[in-house]
Amino acid sequence: MEVPLFFTRVSVDYPGKPGVLKNVALDINAGEIVGLVGQSGSGKSTLALAALQLLRAKGVQASGRIDFQGRDLLRLPENEMRQIRGRDIGLVLQSPLASLNPALRIGAQLREAWEAHARGTDAEWQAHVRELLESVSLPSDAAFLRRYPRELSVGLAQRVLIASAIMHRPALLLADEPTSALDAITQDEILELFARLSRLRRMAMLYISHDLASVASLCHRTAILHQGEIVEFEETSRIFSHPSHPYTRRLVGTLHLGDREFA
Repeated sequence: MEVPLFFTRVSVDYPGKPGVLKNVALDINAGEIVGLVGQSGSGKSTLALAALQLLRAKGVQASGRIDFQGRDLLRLPENEMRQIRGRDIGLVLQSPLASLNPALRIGAQLREAWEAHARGTDAEWQAHVRELLESVSLPSDAAFLRRYPRELSVGLAQRVLIASAIMHRPALLLADEPTSALDAITQDEILELFARLSRLRRMAMLYISHDLASVASLCHRTAILHQGEIVEFEETSRIFSHPSHPYTRRLVGTLHLGDREFA
């Protein structure tokens, strides 16, 4: 039996708000895309932020385990987490223009992401960034790298954010509502990009979304999060064809998939 790349059994309490996550159990295998679905405030983003230890400064308490490649992320010191963030685990957020530094050119931001975990000559960097941008269907010429985020469409900015997140070929990508700010056509393009990157790089992904249609087309398995608990975790086709939990049935009942194919 394949050992999961990523596994959680975690509870999270916010100051004054206990039980944001309650013993959430979820696993992801190498090269697999798992969807995490739930309404706003259900704790979806909390799971991704807890995995990267980005909640400690807010006084949030996480208990249990979050295993990645055999190590419990909740118990790693900050110096080890800094080596994992951006190198072994990438993160894509939902607001690309807010996530990018408006004062820095695109090339400078990508160079910073590269130098966080790698060193090399200018020629090595140029070859790397050219291959990287082409892999996400972005221009790799000097003129594009000199642009500022404000000069990009939301779709282009999201591709830049994805390029930064996969800079070091992470084993796992955490994508938190990555298509919510995009128009329908650009959403489809980004979903196709995620599927291709996962397939070609054997990159696992936790795809966090409330958009059931995108989850149906992209994810191999899907977990349903309700009131801080995973109430259903199955192959995506089964989730949508034979939902077992009442909450899942309500969600699926609002969706018309038509002829959409499952992942």
